[in-house]
Amino acid sequence: MSQSSASGLAQVAGAQHLGDLARGGVTWQVLFETQLVTRPVKGRVHFVTEAGHRSTGWIFVEPSEQDLMHRFQEFSAIEWWRLLESLA
Repeated sequence: MSQSSASGLAQVAGAQHLGDLARGGVTWQVLFETQLVTRPVKGRVHFVTEAGHRSTGWIFVEPSEQDLMHRFQEFSAIEWWRLLESLA
């Protein structure tokens, strides 16, 4: 997953831009939304492009925000593509 500037991002409340996925002339911005008001903390992924927006449910559940981010960063670009394709 590559990094890009955050300009032109779709706004998702509580989400951080963590990189981009690009293939075949289409670039998906990857945003990670966290819900920190509950314990354990939860996270979900948003894939945003000019033509659409796909998101997961709250599939990341960890004891702390640090654990949540560590878990997110364990995924490879191929795994992110597979997740995105599963949301089609």
